[in-house]
Amino acid sequence: MNHRTCYLNTDLDITSAEDLNDLASALESKGVFPLHVTRHQSGIWTATFETDGQHQEPETNILAMLDAIESLAEAPRCAWQNCTRREFNIGYDCGHEPWAFNQGLSSRLLGRVAAVGSSLRWTLYPNRDTSTLTS
Repeated sequence: MNHRTCYLNTDLDITSAEDLNDLASALESKGVFPLHVTRHQSGIWTATFETDGQHQEPETNILAMLDAIESLAEAPRCAWQNCTRREFNIGYDCGHEPWAFNQGLSSRLLGRVAAVGSSLRWTLYPNRDTSTLTS
């Protein structure tokens, strides 16, 4: 099996004590789609978003989400600012090749991430035989 390391996508994960449905609708109208918006038994809300298009690197994916966040109207922007977690989670599938693999994030992007009060996280999925995985 020739499993290659590759960028998968970036999720935007948020947490809030407030209802996230209006913020989710506002982001969806700008091309950032909710995978889930959930109110937990504790009363805390969580949501995860992705962009519709596939990207080859995280920079362009995060830029698309930042454009949506930065253009939010006042009410959804307030909901965004009240979130206790605003995190871009960058996912990679890890394989045996290539020997070395790297991608970067520009200082301009990092400045924009910080300006909207967000953080970064990386998720690395191990090399695995997908034929043994069950749905």
